[in-house]
Amino acid sequence: MTFGSRYAAALSERGRLCAGIDPHASLLHAWGLDDDVAGLERFALTAVEALAPHVPVIKPQSAFYERFGSRGVAVLERVIAESRAAGALVLLDAKRGDIGSTSQAYADAYLDPSSPLACDAVTVSAFLGFGSLTPFVETAAKHDAGLFVLALTSNKEGPEVQHATVEDGRSLGRVMLDHLRRLNDAEEPLGSFGAVVGATIGGVDGAGVAYDFGFNGPILAPGFGQQGGTPADLARIFGAANANVVASTSRGLLRKGPDTAALRDEALRLRDELG
Repeated sequence: MTFGSRYAAALSERGRLCAGIDPHASLLHAWGLDDDVAGLERFALTAVEALAPHVPVIKPQSAFYERFGSRGVAVLERVIAESRAAGALVLLDAKRGDIGSTSQAYADAYLDPSSPLACDAVTVSAFLGFGSLTPFVETAAKHDAGLFVLALTSNKEGPEVQHATVEDGRSLGRVMLDHLRRLNDAEEPLGSFGAVVGATIGGVDGAGVAYDFGFNGPILAPGFGQQGGTPADLARIFGAANANVVASTSRGLLRKGPDTAALRDEALRLRDELG
């Protein structure tokens, strides 16, 4: 099955909540753990045990594992493998973007099944030009994996780039969505090339023109829950494409640990809230 098919099936079966597993030092301390590899492992695998059987998508943030070096990356490998074994799709939040052979090496690391870091999809940045993502696109297609391209992020610095316009007047955010529309054309039930769009954006570009999110692909909406995004915001921003949105939360959810039952129950509550 293509990633788009697996994604559509996962949302149908498990709802629309994406659980981020981001081992911030502050969260490790809040769980009574040391900020070291042992604490990282206990934190991350407890979260996997509690969440991966119940949500459609697990999203580990690579940086919080990389900061511990090779031993931290080894923990990330276990998070990926055990989450997938529990039936969740794994979206690695790595936000990679480069050119040529370097881009290909990143694609092989995260999307080739022979890699110990292989996952279902990865976040990527196209701000070296959308064509720079060609190795990612081709590798994802070869291995039935997916991409989530940064398009309209909710950080306050984002608009200076994402609302900038090209010669034909389109904003760069709109350009990203148009590229995805072409990649996903005629794919059923859904294309495999998605966008990252914040759950708290206004839904319009710098000129006040509403975005069209009907690009026939998955949408990752960070910022749900504690960061302020609500189900009403998702419906307002995405309209008819809201059914393709998986809303992401991490710290707000993870603060319910280390009790696995509390983590699971909060995830189920948020999943039900999303509908």
